[in-house]
Amino acid sequence: MDGRTRANIAPGMEVRIVLKRDQRTGKLTQGVVKEILTNSPTHPHGIKVRLQDGQVGRVKEILSKT
Repeated sequence: MDGRTRANIAPGMEVRIVLKRDQRTGKLTQGVVKEILTNSPTHPHGIKVRLQDGQVGRVKEILSKT
């Protein structure tokens, strides 16, 4: 599912994000969404979220609905 649309993402979902430091390499980090940080309905590089472990990045893949 598309990580560029805010409506597709909710707290508790399992996602893969790219951290700021990994943007050049494209390395993905997997985790569970704690909160959504992007306010706009869409973002071309992915919606910014904070994972439950505190890491912040942009959603590239949505793995589960809950």
